[in-house]
Amino acid sequence: MAMETRLSLRQSQRVVMTPLLQQAIQLLQLSTLELQEVVQKELLENPLLEEVPTEPETPDSPQAPDVPTPPTSPLAPVEPSPVDKERTTDDLPFDLPAIMFDDDHEERSLVAQEERDELPFENMVRSESSLTDHLEEQLRFSTADPVIRRIGNEIIGNLDDDGYLRAEPSEIAQRCDVSVEEAERVLAMVQGFDPPGIAARSVQECLLIQLKSDPNPDPVSVEIVEQHFEDLSRRRYPDIARALKLPLDRVMESVEEIMGLEPKPGRRFGGNDSRYIVPDVVVHKMGGDYVVVLNEDGIPRLRVNSLYRSLLRTAGDEARQYVEQKLRSAVWLIKSVDQRQRTLRKVTQSIVKFQREFLDKGLPYLRPLSLRDVGEDIGMHESTISRVTTNKYVETPQGLFELKFFFHSGIASDGGDMVSSVSVKKMIQDLLANEDPSKPLSDQEVAQILKGRGLVIARRTVAKYREELGILPSHQRRLAPKRR
Repeated sequence: MAMETRLSLRQSQRVVMTPLLQQAIQLLQLSTLELQEVVQKELLENPLLEEVPTEPETPDSPQAPDVPTPPTSPLAPVEPSPVDKERTTDDLPFDLPAIMFDDDHEERSLVAQEERDELPFENMVRSESSLTDHLEEQLRFSTADPVIRRIGNEIIGNLDDDGYLRAEPSEIAQRCDVSVEEAERVLAMVQGFDPPGIAARSVQECLLIQLKSDPNPDPVSVEIVEQHFEDLSRRRYPDIARALKLPLDRVMESVEEIMGLEPKPGRRFGGNDSRYIVPDVVVHKMGGDYVVVLNEDGIPRLRVNSLYRSLLRTAGDEARQYVEQKLRSAVWLIKSVDQRQRTLRKVTQSIVKFQREFLDKGLPYLRPLSLRDVGEDIGMHESTISRVTTNKYVETPQGLFELKFFFHSGIASDGGDMVSSVSVKKMIQDLLANEDPSKPLSDQEVAQILKGRGLVIARRTVAKYREELGILPSHQRRLAPKRR
């Protein structure tokens, strides 16, 4: 076969991930609070970007009734003088009015005019004592010896958020230049502080400290934790009863006491870790329809600074190149934010259309939904739907939900309809919550009950959903101690 060299032309299309395109994709995934931070950062870095000032309405101000006020464009808030008209008509590399034409003015006005009840400042800030402060205060009242205080502060400084000691006594002794025996004596003193079980090095030691803090501890409970902790953690209660030569009921009384202990004594000192979720979208019911309103509170309206645009003709080559670069970046950001808002609104409207019964009647009527269903409905790729629903929350008449919550697989029913897996989990949870504690339902029995309700579901699927709900198997539920 002869080898020869050829020169040919081929036309093809491919997507090039430019930095601007990457920025647009990234904006899709941001929540409203994260978008605010990005926009504020761009306002500081790009001199061509500026925020459109919000002018309060003054209905009482005098105005000529017969002279209509001409509409003003965001790009030209004031009428230019004849001298400046030439500059404002300079040829630009973009059609700015077409790019930044705001057809969402009505929705922005609705959001801006919505009355919001501001919380008093004193209700938003509270002062709580941390675990370290709580223990150091007890240490100061316990001893005046500077050496013991130094060792105690070193121990307290090595506690994690759950209250466990994450350093060995030998390390503490080395840092404080004392003997290991002295460090262990101070550790025993700290372990006697409130809350009980603090400064333990394992869960077993934490439970033992709490049991022995009782003036009259139950010897069976102490022996179970000391000698049979492995069987206790695996819920092998009959094995513990045989080893202790005690009735199972007596062992279960001690197990119930142990289960009432706190395995994480520092948890209540975790501070104010509440997460306040700001909904990105709000769904209002108005009459018989649902209206989707974007939460744009805090997102500034952007425009291009007219002063810098006028430099495109008068400036030199280097300055013009800089202004053009910043202009492209500014216009692209404005377009990307606008496109993000449009896409988010379209996706939410599609979800509302599919989940209308859920919004009307509640969780049992949540229908199965996939990203492809929404994508085909609004003409977008499912990867775009996935990005725009990431870290987004919607407030509905049924409560506050993550947008990802509405996408679930389904279970086939006898009638041919699909039932959402979330609804099936709720059924399983209700069945097991109302079962007879002495005769808990097995996974197969749950599957048979659901089959009687018209749901075709396998036993292993029931077991999977039960584990996701954090519910123990039937044999462990039968042995689980009863909560008072």
